[in-house]
Amino acid sequence: MVGTTTTDVPPTMGVKIFSAGAAACLADVITFPLDTAKVRQQIQGEFPTTSGIRYKGVLGTITTLAKTEGPLKLYSGLPAGLQRQISFASLRIGLYDTVQEFFTSGEETAPSLGSKISAGLTTGGVAVFIGQPTEVVKVRLQAQSHLHGLKPRYTGTYNAYRIIATTESLTSLWKGTTPNLLRNIIINCTELVTYDLMKGALVRNEILADDVPCHLLSALIAGFCTTLLSSPVDVVKTRFINSPPGQYTSVPNCAMTMFTKEGPTAFFKGFVPSFLRLGSWNVIMFVCFEKLKRELMRSRQTADCAT
Repeated sequence: MVGTTTTDVPPTMGVKIFSAGAAACLADVITFPLDTAKVRQQIQGEFPTTSGIRYKGVLGTITTLAKTEGPLKLYSGLPAGLQRQISFASLRIGLYDTVQEFFTSGEETAPSLGSKISAGLTTGGVAVFIGQPTEVVKVRLQAQSHLHGLKPRYTGTYNAYRIIATTESLTSLWKGTTPNLLRNIIINCTELVTYDLMKGALVRNEILADDVPCHLLSALIAGFCTTLLSSPVDVVKTRFINSPPGQYTSVPNCAMTMFTKEGPTAFFKGFVPSFLRLGSWNVIMFVCFEKLKRELMRSRQTADCAT
């Protein structure tokens, strides 16, 4: 990210990866109910409902879920979500600076916008292929009761991995990789590049110091821009991943079915919980990420001085 830490030594790649993973996990734990609400709103209208339950608004969806299925349902899929952050966010965020340096190697000037975008594309794409199985399981666990009433398809995270791999196929754990790849390339580029540019502009123009208020504002703006651009792909990704075998012949078929049956507004279903979740997730993650990097490097410098 733009700007060095307050320590003399910039954070190492290992510190960045660990800090990104830890900060992302913390952000996921706090904002997970919003993610569950987003998924439920996104798949609403996909099947005729016999229960009569409809989700309206963010608070309405969360309240309805808590009343009808219990408060713990808001955290269904959390273990897979944390596994996703460890395998996915730690790489796409933690490696961003390192990959950006690779694209600007030999250049005397500051990293260009093209280098930033290239770094976001690279780290986002690599992370998706590694973390896709955790995404599939997370979405299935968050959405399962919507499709099958009170009888769940899976009893837990590892049960879901096993059943999907054995009853569908091992490759089903990578179902929806194409829309998820497109979604996360958009998210990674928009989120990291917007945060990077906003933080740099605020610090460079001396509007805010490189500290918590600057990180908070930059993360919030990045969260809104990211939600706006990624929402259509995110909805298609959720629908396709959650669909039973044979419902959609392909990702484009899924998108076209949504468009013809539900109209263009279907691609922005769950936008408010998406923004609330992604905006708050960005704020928590980036603020904690920056703070954790600094504290780890301070501790390392203190240990080096002591020895």
